[in-house]
Amino acid sequence: MPLHYLWLPLVTFGVAVATTWLAIRYAIKRQLVDMPGERRSHKVSTPRGGGIGIVVAVLVACLVGALLYPAMAVVVGVFAIGLMLVAGIGWWDDHRSLPALPRLAVHLLAAILLGLLVWTGSGSVIKALFCTLLAVSLINIWNFMDGINGLATTQAILVAVGAAVLLPFPYSLAGLVVAAACLGFLPFNFPRARVFMGDVGSGALGYVMAGVLALGLSVTELAIPLWLMLPAVFFIDAGFTLLMRMLKGERWMQPHTQHLYQRFVKREWSHPLVTGCYSLFTLCGTTLAALFSRLSLGWGWAGGVIWVAATAAAWFFLRRRYFIKDEN
Repeated sequence: MPLHYLWLPLVTFGVAVATTWLAIRYAIKRQLVDMPGERRSHKVSTPRGGGIGIVVAVLVACLVGALLYPAMAVVVGVFAIGLMLVAGIGWWDDHRSLPALPRLAVHLLAAILLGLLVWTGSGSVIKALFCTLLAVSLINIWNFMDGINGLATTQAILVAVGAAVLLPFPYSLAGLVVAAACLGFLPFNFPRARVFMGDVGSGALGYVMAGVLALGLSVTELAIPLWLMLPAVFFIDAGFTLLMRMLKGERWMQPHTQHLYQRFVKREWSHPLVTGCYSLFTLCGTTLAALFSRLSLGWGWAGGVIWVAATAAAWFFLRRRYFIKDEN
């Protein structure tokens, strides 16, 4: 990648820092504060909604990208509309709690827009349907997993950087821009949280992750499981935890502390330690994905499936070995 293109991630980083700082002031003024509670992992009241900094930074990058590459303006514009839909409903929910159905309807609409982009870009209906489901899933997964300092943001950075490695130029810029936007927010949330991402940030970040992965599926011929290696730890922890809650007849959409990362915190692991362990695991996955991407398509499928299966096996082992007695 030509070095002179790195100005765009740098600008994105600056916008994220400035907007997050303003969001903290706004949250304090409007009393948008998350209070400690039985089903929360923090111990002090903390402003929320700082994730708007990531959203604004990515939208600015979309505008610049559309100006730099006019042929991609429509695609970038439709993606930006989907992002604003998800962020907008999250912003509303941060200010006034909404029922699940309206939020899900907006998420589905944004996901359909992303699926249409994949259909027009790849010509594959299967990929389009897969990315639509992927978007709805990741929007909610990033929301569920945004429960301790730095976890959702560091995972997004690693997934975005991994995507940048797998994507050809100039598409790799998308991954770097997303990583830069998250880096601009991270110091405000990790290791000590001065602000939480809020639904405006967590849901939108999940949509951005889906967008980056959908871009990879549209412009490359790499195996689908290879892309799923990047967010595998979030997929497994969120997916299997929610599945267990459903099987037990619990109201799985309600807040809880049954995710694996929450179990670690309940056992008095520090937020930086848990976030660091998850980051190390994802770094291994992204490194392996980069290695398998250089091999044949069959190796890509095999490597992706094996890594996702290994992640699931690790989740079940840790749950049974350490946390089965703690379950509510």
